Amino acid sequence: MYNLVMKDLKLGVNPMFFVFPLLMGALMLVPGWLYFLVPMYFCWITIPNMFGQFRSQNDLIFTSMMPVTKKDMVKARVFVIVILELLHLVIAMIYGMITIRLYPHLTYYFFAPHMGFWGLCFVMLAIFNMIFIPMYYKTAYKFGGAATASIAGAMLFGGVAQWIGIQSSFVSDIFNGTGAHNMALQISILIAGIVIFIAFTMIAIRIAVKRFLKVEIL
Repeated sequence: MYNLVMKDLKLGVNPMFFVFPLLMGALMLVPGWLYFLVPMYFCWITIPNMFGQFRSQNDLIFTSMMPVTKKDMVKARVFVIVILELLHLVIAMIYGMITIRLYPHLTYYFFAPHMGFWGLCFVMLAIFNMIFIPMYYKTAYKFGGAATASIAGAMLFGGVAQWIGIQSSFVSDIFNGTGAHNMALQISILIAGIVIFIAFTMIAIRIAVKRFLKVEIL
């Protein structure tokens, strides 16, 4: 599987997608912005372009000619997706920490980039993976419908979460008020988000493998 991952990283993924998180992550420096949009650029731009490139390169046929199992093909591709997702989130988190220090007295209307917020971002990407990966591996070729549905799911979660954060004073206090300075609470939300991200992605892999085993590669 390691060789498959390296094959994707070196041949399948445009180097620009490794620079992209640095550029989009800089949007975290905009004071009081809707920060949920930052990780969404991964879903909007990276995934469609990356999988479009895989298809144009006939990557499925090429990979199927290698002495590898379908299970490893799925796991390697998902591992690459997760690497890019973590790259987007980690870099955005670093920018977020800078933002908090640059504007210590800023009043946030949307979620502030504290640790709890990043837990919500992990959940958002978990939902994206849970929808995109199994849908894509129905064919392992057509990605448009899977991308549209998964983007819609992630955006729906982000929109509802942010709406609740605005409407509910309790939730607002957790992420922007006194709760933002409660390290135990913030770390708990972050860890919960990471656990959900791991669980959803593993479930997505299992479903995708079962579906991909039924796909006939011509």
